[in-house]
Amino acid sequence: MSSVTAGVLQLLALIAALALVHRPLGDHMARVYSSDRHYRPEKWIYRAIGANPSAEMRWPAYLRAVLAFSAVSVVFLYLLQRVQGSLPGSLGFVSIDPDQAFNTAASFVANTNWQSYYGEQAMGHVVQTGGLAVQNFVSAAVGMAVAVALVRGFARSRTGELGNFWADLVRGTVRILLPIAVIGAIVLVACGVIQNFAGIHEVGQFVDQHGMGGTQQWNGGAVASQEVIKELGTNGGGYFNANSAHPFENPTPFSNLFEIFLILVIPFALTRTFGRMVGNLRQGYAILATMGVIWLGFTALMMWTEFAHPGPAFDVAGGAMEGKETRFGIAGSSLFAVATTLTSTGAVNSFHSSYTGFGGGITMLGMQLGEIAPGGVGSGLYGMLIMAVIAVFIAGLMVGRTPEYLGQKIGTREIKLAACYILVTPALVLCFTAAAMALPTPAGSMTNTGAHGFSEILYAYTSGANNNGSAFAGLNADTQWFNSTIGIAMLLGRFLPMVFVLALAGSLAEQKPVPETAGTLRTDKPLYAGLLVGTIVIITGLTYFPALALGPLAEGLAA
Repeated sequence: MSSVTAGVLQLLALIAALALVHRPLGDHMARVYSSDRHYRPEKWIYRAIGANPSAEMRWPAYLRAVLAFSAVSVVFLYLLQRVQGSLPGSLGFVSIDPDQAFNTAASFVANTNWQSYYGEQAMGHVVQTGGLAVQNFVSAAVGMAVAVALVRGFARSRTGELGNFWADLVRGTVRILLPIAVIGAIVLVACGVIQNFAGIHEVGQFVDQHGMGGTQQWNGGAVASQEVIKELGTNGGGYFNANSAHPFENPTPFSNLFEIFLILVIPFALTRTFGRMVGNLRQGYAILATMGVIWLGFTALMMWTEFAHPGPAFDVAGGAMEGKETRFGIAGSSLFAVATTLTSTGAVNSFHSSYTGFGGGITMLGMQLGEIAPGGVGSGLYGMLIMAVIAVFIAGLMVGRTPEYLGQKIGTREIKLAACYILVTPALVLCFTAAAMALPTPAGSMTNTGAHGFSEILYAYTSGANNNGSAFAGLNADTQWFNSTIGIAMLLGRFLPMVFVLALAGSLAEQKPVPETAGTLRTDKPLYAGLLVGTIVIITGLTYFPALALGPLAEGLAA
């Protein structure tokens, strides 16, 4: 069987698995967020935090709850790292430096999981499981809660109430993420992913090329339980520095495909949740089709660029194998790379810096689209719905009619909020990249010059501001400049857009529904889905094309 055929079969198997669970999982999530019932363990949590889960919140109160919870999470995780040296189970690791502790706390709370440290050489069991793994759950639940609040904004009328953040947070964690994570962890352990609390131990000796001897050491950890929520919650990061290329995290081709499935399953299923909650499943299918077209297009482009054979070295290797694991090959690596950058996951099973020039550009463009195909858990859906609002507005301008979406008028206030949403992240990416390239110290962290060196910087801020977390490799990001600026970019890139999302949800929920007429644009038809795809690609192209032309495009054309 050829490598290309194997890649196509993997893609078909992945699509079949996603299709199989789409309906039951999507309907289950709709029931979770629409239910008035509170389970007993949930009541204990509400009592412990002093929250009334039945009290409805308007958008300012919902936003304050999101920001307050996230701020407390940042402080807690920062302090946990700073006192690591005094904690049991630290494996002898010292406390984390202030700038790196801030960067890591901001990263995991913002659902980014950018890591400027070697996981197996810096974090002990307590920080990994009590700090990082916990944030993997709750940061994902925060994104889902904000998405559901926006969906309620479309579904409700004549009220500004969007639900209760604390109920949405707890239900998303207890009823959705936790049960799937338990099952997924069992599957990963069966595949060979480790799950223990072992200390550092010697696993062998070696002699390097200079005849010098040494020992190889590894530390154990609760890897399977963290790996599953890392992918399921589109978090990223990794217990080990090699991330999902490490055999302790991702040992077999089956585990690799299963992890890709985990990355995509909730973001794709949320489209059915959306359709169910607004009372029109066809609207959910239109969003799903838009996401699917972009995802399949990116996957095909990535496989084409990486399977291309421009010379004898590529012919011998069977394609661009530099930086890729032989047990996954080009197909498994390409599928993973597209899935992780079109969502806000950031986990990697290969090193994107080693991809072809155009291949590296595809990973970057996937994040620059806004990670909406299918996007992060929650953030992908609300990002796509913002683009849907923009597309409806453009269509309204074209035919001279007041734009409407799901029975809600898209007026001046709504389009201003949507415009602010789509401008925040590009501003962060491009301004920080420009500053890093203009100053002498940040540029010294690049191990490459020219277009590839520029791509390292551009990728780092694209990953941080879009809450992805993957790295282009080759860039020494463990400096005060990058720890601080990428940390700021992650926080602003996560929470500023949420301000505009929740404000838009509140504005929509207050409206009186507009009856559908013969002139109403049908947003559940293929024509609209095509318009939505075009809007996404054009807006992103206009925003990022100059920067991409200086980096991956220049490198690809010069190859």
